[in-house]
Amino acid sequence: MGGTLARLMRPGTLIQVRHVSPVRPRAARGLVARVYRQLEDDFGLLAPPVILHSPSPEALAGCWTMLRESLLAAGRTGRAEREAVAAAVSAANACPYCTGVHTETLRGLVPPARAAGTAGDPVPPEITGWARATATRETARRHAAPLPAERTAELAAVAVTFHYLNRMVNVFLDDSPWPPQVPGAAHRPLSRLLGLLMLPAARRTAAPGASPGLLPAAPFPDPPYGTDPAGGRPYGGPGDGATAKDGPYGLAAAWAADMPHFADAFARASAAADAYGRRSVPHRVRELVAAELAAWDGGPTGLSRAWATVAADRLPAAERPAGRLALLTALASHQVDRAAVEEFRAAGSGDRELVELTSWAALAAARRVASWIPVPPASAAAPAPAGRPVPAPGEDPARHAPA
Repeated sequence: MGGTLARLMRPGTLIQVRHVSPVRPRAARGLVARVYRQLEDDFGLLAPPVILHSPSPEALAGCWTMLRESLLAAGRTGRAEREAVAAAVSAANACPYCTGVHTETLRGLVPPARAAGTAGDPVPPEITGWARATATRETARRHAAPLPAERTAELAAVAVTFHYLNRMVNVFLDDSPWPPQVPGAAHRPLSRLLGLLMLPAARRTAAPGASPGLLPAAPFPDPPYGTDPAGGRPYGGPGDGATAKDGPYGLAAAWAADMPHFADAFARASAAADAYGRRSVPHRVRELVAAELAAWDGGPTGLSRAWATVAADRLPAAERPAGRLALLTALASHQVDRAAVEEFRAAGSGDRELVELTSWAALAAARRVASWIPVPPASAAAPAPAGRPVPAPGEDPARHAPA
């Protein structure tokens, strides 16, 4: 079924991508061909959110590496839990395409009665609440980890991956995976059918560690731009009240201990993005985005794009289109429109430069989000009650006690 679905879906997946022309399967060579083979084998089809990266082989490999090792690779959490996180993060990022696709995949994996939070539910609502909370620094700090450290680390890997992927999807795909000529009333039935067709691939588990070798080895990246992560350690802390004696904590430590395949994938993808960012993103634009991200806490930027124009006006005139597009991609990807893309292209930038600038900005934002996701100490006997907000300093804990 997986191979048949991949062949049937190929024409439709290619035409979904806007602004760039994805590499066609028959024209794929080298790194692109290797990613396409893995994508069809492990995911079941050439998914548009991945193949939109194909004008840049390194960006394509980085995206697929993170997606495979977080969403598909076998681990302590199930695919349904991971799909729930993917859907919840996508909703928080205003990405209707990913929200719809992963909600329908989850619907196929979990019977509707059990998906609604009933007793014995394999996807407790605390997980989706925690996933949504990762979108801002304050809500992430206040929302307790839903599972023990090693399982939370797996869900955090999915969350960080989708904080990246949602931004790229908002730029390069429409709100729905269905063409405009398909009536709106048919979207839901077709989406449910797609979810059912994807079930055989979704029910398989992939062996961890098969995709990082697509890119050169790299050290785990430092926290972005000198920010002070939660807990004072790289990529998330354990929450308020923890000290050094609690043992190693944070996403870097958790991924290194419990998900070395994803730690490797994240490191390689980050190094690749740094390299193609230097190639396709002007230095002053990278500095501007870094400064804006360092001050950003995940909150909304405003209803209009004026904030991006004001910020980019600090750049030389020739670099302002790149600055605006990079800022919008990183901080408000749902605000990217054709005009912003065409303004960037007017200086002669091609498909590769467009993908690399937006990919670099999207991953910079995802790394910023990763810096504030708390993970309990690996040595902790048990996590805080699942999904219960952590009291703020000086706040009465009874306020959050169950009724």
